[in-house]
Amino acid sequence: MKKLDTQGILARVRKEGFEKVWADGNELLRSASEDAKIIWPLKGKSHPVVDTAELLRQTFLKLGFNEIINPFVVEEEEIYKQYGPEAPIILDRCYYLATLPRPDIGLGKDRCQKIEELGVELDRTKIANLQTVLRDYKKGNIAADDLVEEVAKKLQIPDEKALQIIREVFPEFTTLKPVPTNLTVRSHMTSAWFETLKALQYKVELPMKLFSIGLRLRREQTEDQTHLRAHTVASCVVMGSEATVERGKLIASNICNAMNFEEVRFENKEITPKYYAPGTDHECFVHQKSADRWVEVLELGLYSPVALANYGLEYPVLNIGLGVERMTMLLRGEKDIRKLVYPQFHKELALTDEELARAVQPLETPQSKLGERVKDAIIDVAMKNAEARSPCEFKVFEEGNLTVYVYEHDPNTKLLGPAALNTIYAYDGNLLGIPERGMEHVTIVKEARENGITTNIRYLEAVASQAASQIEKMLYKEQTDDFSLRVRMAKLPSDINIRINDVAERYITGKKKKIDIRGPVFIGIRATLRKT
Repeated sequence: MKKLDTQGILARVRKEGFEKVWADGNELLRSASEDAKIIWPLKGKSHPVVDTAELLRQTFLKLGFNEIINPFVVEEEEIYKQYGPEAPIILDRCYYLATLPRPDIGLGKDRCQKIEELGVELDRTKIANLQTVLRDYKKGNIAADDLVEEVAKKLQIPDEKALQIIREVFPEFTTLKPVPTNLTVRSHMTSAWFETLKALQYKVELPMKLFSIGLRLRREQTEDQTHLRAHTVASCVVMGSEATVERGKLIASNICNAMNFEEVRFENKEITPKYYAPGTDHECFVHQKSADRWVEVLELGLYSPVALANYGLEYPVLNIGLGVERMTMLLRGEKDIRKLVYPQFHKELALTDEELARAVQPLETPQSKLGERVKDAIIDVAMKNAEARSPCEFKVFEEGNLTVYVYEHDPNTKLLGPAALNTIYAYDGNLLGIPERGMEHVTIVKEARENGITTNIRYLEAVASQAASQIEKMLYKEQTDDFSLRVRMAKLPSDINIRINDVAERYITGKKKKIDIRGPVFIGIRATLRKT
């Protein structure tokens, strides 16, 4: 696969400017993607946190809860309604939203002159149109991501020229500072439940049973092994006569059992957040057998009557909440939450032998049924005559004006070289070409044969694929010159038509492991195409 010349692209940006290089972007991408053969994996991988969230989701549904999506943006005053005098302390952990104020931009003669100096001819109509755009943008009638397009339309210029004008003529856009609002980002699911319950109190028959799984953000000073700024929380509420602590313990036990934790116990929290009624706040612990320890996994309690009254809620409400990442860490035995949630940033690449084996593919393969038949015929005849003494030649395929042979013209040897029937194995982070029998005295060969993962690709098959592919091209071009492919000593994977993907190759070399696909192959394949 061809690669983008990233250093060259950045050098062009510095020399020619962003707009010019950006305008060539499609061509740059095309040059890096043409003739690429895409090999899709058999099945993609899911994220463990999402897996746990889905397991929790199905558990809530089985327990009779209805799923709902709670608001993610919460007004500051809602925290005061829920926490009372404790609210300022709670708000310290919240993120506030800020916005960029839209500038009031004038269009005087000096700015019109700057626009014309950039190569844009102006007349009264264009100036009036541009003034309208700037005014509508200030009023919010034009979305921010539509501004460049609107300027381009009104001035009848390309997008990149419009962007240049906005950047160089109107510096107000580049000097804007965020202005805070009284809107917070949800730091706990409870802050959103009260509004949801208020909206549904007279619309849903009681007892009302709802659950929601989603993000919460907390203003952590740093992210470390146990703290992230963004978490996934699974939360449920029960509203009505069933909203009791005992019912909460039963629901919590069922959730933990569904996560394969059989032993569960509860402890009453002495210090209770103000949105819970005193004495109702409980922590739930599960016994982690692998470490023989009790770990807190969720919290439950009854909402305070004061908080309920602030929302006009007339019935008791039970709330249960748990951190999905924390639960996943227990299930997976992971100690660092960063490695669990963001392995792309914090986890060292580790490829299994199965993954290394899948990283091995032929560079060239036949694309037609005829090509596949040619490849199979080459393999079949070569295998049957592998021990034939040389010089020798065998016809393997004949159809129409095409004839294909395998050969060995050097004297006093065999049709196939000693390594031609080697198979590529992945073992202990290595990729090795290994014969079917022999070399038992070499430890790594013996172990790879017994415990490694085979790619099922022999050197002969790989070379036959290359020959069949090139014979296809010869037929397509109606090339009447004789075709010949001769592979002698293999030193590199490409010598036998093998590609190892970049990720696997970097991994192997980084781990100081081996890619050893050497050996005397000595395969000769030729084809003739007679004139018709």
